Amino acid sequence: IMDVIGPERDVPAPDVNTNDRIMAWVMDTYSMHQRHTVTAVVTGKPMAIGGSRGRREATGRGCLIVTRKALERLGIRQDNTRVVIQGFGNVGSMTAKLMQEAGFKIICIIEYDGAVYNPNGIDANALLQHRAETGSILNFPGAENMDRHEAMFLECEVLVPAATENVITSQNAGQLRCRILCEGANGPTTPLADDI
Repeated sequence: IMDVIGPERDVPAPDVNTNDRIMAWVMDTYSMHQRHTVTAVVTGKPMAIGGSRGRREATGRGCLIVTRKALERLGIRQDNTRVVIQGFGNVGSMTAKLMQEAGFKIICIIEYDGAVYNPNGIDANALLQHRAETGSILNFPGAENMDRHEAMFLECEVLVPAATENVITSQNAGQLRCRILCEGANGPTTPLADDI
């Protein structure tokens, strides 16, 4: 771990399959090797050991802010904005909750096992509760199930890829029907797709 983490390198943060507890373990292991506590070695730690307020919401809030600026630049009203979010982990769910609170219409949420769609909008909080109870977003009473691949190509103003990398490729970029692509994930768009 000491070869990977150092003062001149990026600070690791929670991502897929990690959380604040794992970040605490990384900090603890690094600190043991340094023989003193080094809280700045990772971000996303629990508040009790030096975590930052708002860290869990930070990327989702960034997606909201960037999307608002893009809408403003394009002259699109926020209240008429339809949003499709690919991924419903920390980034996707926070983006959905914050955008919903701001008045956006979340019409589709896409996950690894399928998608849910409602042209009138999906209640992100209710969907989170449904997933906590069932283990899946599918069969949510407030929406209809949909194929996850087809869902990426729904007509919308904003598409937020917020799951894994290389989701938008040269094979599918030309089929996207969004005005704004707000990248919430790390590297969701390949270089060739970015050109498209």
